[in-house]
Amino acid sequence: MDTEVLVVGAGPTGMTLANELRLAGVSTVVADRLSRRSELSKAGGVQSRTLEAFDQRGLMESLLGTGNYPTSSGHFAGIPLSPEYSRHRLPWRSVPQVAIEGFLEQHLATQGIHIRRDHELTVLDQDEDGVSATFADSTSLRCRYLVAADGAHSTVRSLLRAGFPGQAGTATVLSADVRLSGADQVASHTWNDDGDWVALFPLGTDSQGREMRRLVVGGPGRSVPRETPITEEEIRDGLRRVFGSRIELLELRYARRLTNAARQVEHYRHGRVLLAGDAAHIHLPLGAQGMNTGIQDALNLGWKLGGVVRGWAPEDLLDTYHAERHPVGAAVLRNVQAQSLLMDWVGTRAPEVLAAKELFATMTRLPEVQRHLGDLLSGMAIRYEMPGSGTHPLVGRSAPDLALGPVRSHELLRSGRGVLLDPADRFAKVADLWSDRVDRAGQGADTEPMLIRPDGYVCWAGDPDDLEAALGRWFGAPR
Repeated sequence: MDTEVLVVGAGPTGMTLANELRLAGVSTVVADRLSRRSELSKAGGVQSRTLEAFDQRGLMESLLGTGNYPTSSGHFAGIPLSPEYSRHRLPWRSVPQVAIEGFLEQHLATQGIHIRRDHELTVLDQDEDGVSATFADSTSLRCRYLVAADGAHSTVRSLLRAGFPGQAGTATVLSADVRLSGADQVASHTWNDDGDWVALFPLGTDSQGREMRRLVVGGPGRSVPRETPITEEEIRDGLRRVFGSRIELLELRYARRLTNAARQVEHYRHGRVLLAGDAAHIHLPLGAQGMNTGIQDALNLGWKLGGVVRGWAPEDLLDTYHAERHPVGAAVLRNVQAQSLLMDWVGTRAPEVLAAKELFATMTRLPEVQRHLGDLLSGMAIRYEMPGSGTHPLVGRSAPDLALGPVRSHELLRSGRGVLLDPADRFAKVADLWSDRVDRAGQGADTEPMLIRPDGYVCWAGDPDDLEAALGRWFGAPR
């Protein structure tokens, strides 16, 4: 083997996965077909759950220190969600994808993992022992496992001939990174009476301290073929229709067209090849769902793949990746499609759509609805099904952040190992059997006992009789 794992694609998903594999002690190569990183912001929001995960790895403060990234409360179908009702430790941040990619690439480089650029995959073969990958320059690489993180137009997915059912794109809008004047005076989502709409999202400041924004423009007659070039006049026309002369385009950096295609692969695992991020699911970029879902795919897969490669986890642990993440991806597609309908993305101004949106906007004034939507969009509503792990309400959910003397519980996850919180100091004997994979902590703390997986999710709590089975299920046979 040339390497244990080959990650195809150097976006946030692929680089997050590479970092997880590094923590697990797995040799990893990251290959990308581009000669350099894209400078388009693409995604622009980081959910609470993703920030928690970065914090659990000790990366959050360094990431946020790379720029001026404002907090955000998020929205559902263009209807703002009030931060007043948020119950999450870390609020959303408006961090553009390009900044996250730059940060992760630099972090990996300091750990000895350098992106192999200009590596376009052309041939893929797998057998019982591993995967052989051939690139356009005729070089080849042999690995034990390959992970496709190569985006919406995934080459790996095509070479696998993986089923990718769903809805084809039927309309487009334009998205651009811009500098504007007057943007501070308007709402993030604004419609006119004819169905034209504009969405604005902060991207922080550029190297000269100037405010940058993501601008999305849609409405009747604005859907054109995706390849159609975007001009400054097209952007100015969209702004004029919605805002008149209140907002002016000062600078256009990058632009692209987005479609409303919504697809998901049938299987996230194909033998020794696994799919993650946009290679596994695509949808409209509404509510900052895509990039965050991909990063969470990587966090779910990384420790499991690391355990299988290192030999302490059974092969079937990889099957739980599809079992846990496919339902999450399907739920994201549904909520994005609901948002698209409610915000009248195409600009139909159909009376029934407007009536539904008006009713929904009224409902969102209720605190319980705000909290539900906030949990949904932040990634905090996820609860994985964990058969055999008990029925305690914490099981399957992200672990609460707890004070454990001089440290907090999220800090214990920075090594990428599991954590057993044992406040009554009663599980030392059983924990010792898995001490090469799981750290025991929290003795004397004011908390209940729980077992936390490396990705930050509780996999046991409650009945002491179930602990040994949970350790075996998620961390392999005792040493």
